[in-house]
Amino acid sequence: MRLRLVVILGAIIIALPLWQNFSVLAQEGQASEEIKELNSKIQERKDKIKELEKTIESYKRSIRQKQTEAVSLRNQLSILDNHVDQLKTEIELTEEKIKQAKLEIEALELSITAKQQAIEKEKRIIAKMMREINADKQKGYLEILLTNKSFSEFYNQVQYLENVYTDLGRSAKTIRLAKEDLQSKKEQVENRKKMYDNLKEELEGRKGDLLEDTFVKQSLLIQTKSSEMQYQTLLTSLRRQYQQIEDEVKGFENEVRKKLAASNKLSAGSTDFDWPVPGRFITALFHDPEYPYRKVFEHSGIDIRAKQGTPIQASASGYVARAKRCSSASCYSYTLIVHPGNLSTLYGHMSSISVAEDQFVAKGDIIGYSGGTPGTAGAGPFVTGPHLHFEIRQSGIPVDPQPYLP
Repeated sequence: MRLRLVVILGAIIIALPLWQNFSVLAQEGQASEEIKELNSKIQERKDKIKELEKTIESYKRSIRQKQTEAVSLRNQLSILDNHVDQLKTEIELTEEKIKQAKLEIEALELSITAKQQAIEKEKRIIAKMMREINADKQKGYLEILLTNKSFSEFYNQVQYLENVYTDLGRSAKTIRLAKEDLQSKKEQVENRKKMYDNLKEELEGRKGDLLEDTFVKQSLLIQTKSSEMQYQTLLTSLRRQYQQIEDEVKGFENEVRKKLAASNKLSAGSTDFDWPVPGRFITALFHDPEYPYRKVFEHSGIDIRAKQGTPIQASASGYVARAKRCSSASCYSYTLIVHPGNLSTLYGHMSSISVAEDQFVAKGDIIGYSGGTPGTAGAGPFVTGPHLHFEIRQSGIPVDPQPYLP
């Protein structure tokens, strides 16, 4: 009778985890179906993204081809049209990526919920096992042996306890692995959320780029009145203005470096740079092949998106070599700062300047405020929208600022 009770009790205890596991599997199965459906939608987004990326690449090839052709108004308008279409497709692409990120977050959160439920049920199974083990611990092996009628009955009960211990070990391992998987999924959710926020910011940037390119085309048509002759005249004028600014910048930097060297004010050593404005969204790269004025000059810095009137900080400590203030929109307002190691920084399209020439500024000091909105004082002739034009120069020659920035 006692043996039968032991066997029945053992069967119940062994069956209980199995029954509870079936319940867990049923819930996980339901969650899996939902996750499967979400994954199907995610794949649809991925397929759409691939198609859009192919379309964008075709626009880029067309732009590169047009840039190899002779400079003409018709050619420039064609480049702008292709770039506008490219930006529209990039906006659609970013929107698809945002949808994909949202679906991935939803799928991960469902998986996390199912995993948490599974862990809780496994904990209840372990608690049940522990109660059974603790009940049997009240009796030693000698007592168990004496209270059983035969050695066979004693052996079966001992064997049962060993099985319970084995199942307990398996359940503990299952919980440990489930917790590790849960932590991994939580980290994935955080990464997807960061990606989602970055994509939303990128989307706003692309929309801003589209407005700027549209403005460039309209401005070009207004200035040239669709005349090739007037377009060539405009190019000549822009090239002359650019060269004047470039000569002025080099002249002031050389002059100030000589003064500082004579007075030993500029120490030697390395210079650490930081971003000059809070935002880090670059709208035009150094020597950007898609820069709208590339037929006039190579883009000598990076354009960082910044609203009109954004505070500009000195990227590194140094002396102000030039602080050119402007009262008209056609005048290019900028600040030039020289640093140790034959390095200098230039901040262009400034709406106002807060420092004076020959003044020492520390890294992070406010030197003025950004501009670049067409038609505003200091914007200059080479603008498409509000931003900061930022340059780093080595021995007076512009270099790519990105490797210098954190």
